[in-house]
Amino acid sequence: MNFTSDMHAQRSDLNKFRAKIFKALSHPVRLEIIEFLRLEEKCVCEVIPHVGIIQPLVSRHLKILRECGLVKERREGNRRLYSVTDSRIFEIIDLVTPELIDVLSRRIIEQIV
Repeated sequence: MNFTSDMHAQRSDLNKFRAKIFKALSHPVRLEIIEFLRLEEKCVCEVIPHVGIIQPLVSRHLKILRECGLVKERREGNRRLYSVTDSRIFEIIDLVTPELIDVLSRRIIEQIV
């Protein structure tokens, strides 16, 4: 493999992982879970009433977040505690501001008209 194709393969792998992260963040419930974990570790028993869905669905969303490395799980007795792996993920989330949404929405409307 030459240097150029190696660089392309690395970029392709990076983009695949980026897509996996953005896919994990693309569901409103998963974003709500991440936000709920922003300040501190929480028991799954706290996450369930916060997001307002049944335990199996919360567990499924947490599994998706774990599989891409966004959250980690710690067992304490019979409790499962979850926390954000790296707080830098909030820098990405926080970039989607109301102002950015407004600009993008206006762009969509311009394309329709």
